[in-house]
Amino acid sequence: MYFQLSIFVTVILVTCHAQSLDKCAAAPGIPGTPGQNGVPGRDGRDGMKGDTGVPGPMGPPGGSTGPPGRDGLTGAPGAPGVQGIQGMKGDIGLPGIPASQDDELQHQLVHMNKRIKKLEGVLFLDGKIQHVEDKILATNGKEVDFKTSKATCENVGGSIATPMNAAENSAILTILKLHNRYAYLGIIEGETPGDFQDLGGQHVNYTNWRKNEPSGKGKENCVEMFTDGTWNDKACNQNRLTVCEF
Repeated sequence: MYFQLSIFVTVILVTCHAQSLDKCAAAPGIPGTPGQNGVPGRDGRDGMKGDTGVPGPMGPPGGSTGPPGRDGLTGAPGAPGVQGIQGMKGDIGLPGIPASQDDELQHQLVHMNKRIKKLEGVLFLDGKIQHVEDKILATNGKEVDFKTSKATCENVGGSIATPMNAAENSAILTILKLHNRYAYLGIIEGETPGDFQDLGGQHVNYTNWRKNEPSGKGKENCVEMFTDGTWNDKACNQNRLTVCEF
């Protein structure tokens, strides 16, 4: 057997040598012994997070409570409750110190009065105010119609100047002369022609009409003062100097 195999191999080699080498293919060899396993590789990267699974079935009664869920959205406010019973009135506190005996308060009042007097003095010298009895008369130097003049005075806590006697009429006149302008007075004609009233609806007792005035006969419902101190009834849509009293 061995001798026959040797002859077969020799014949093959001689034949292959006689032919060109590119036409002679070698016979496949016997497979080698498998090698040993290599070192395990590193873990791969984490895959994408999968979808949330279907909730499992409810556990049997008496089971342990699971962890609390997340807080839900805030609900709408509830209806107000019934008002409680009013509490008892507290005790009356101790009486305070009368203002006349409060030295600190009196000091502040004296200081405030001095500042007010100084301010009034500056405005008086500037011709913006006049003192007469308990009134202070002031102007902003603007000429407007009666309605606007009335609103201007009311917005600062006063009213259109309304002379109640000759002294007040003279104080208003001083302002008019400084500005060389006529001014509305706080006097209007009532429903009856010739019946002139103050803005409170009271009939005026003091007047200083110019000769032959009033002459509007119900068609001129406002009153203006001229720069000589006399009065005239006038339509309320004319622009006149605003003079307020406080």
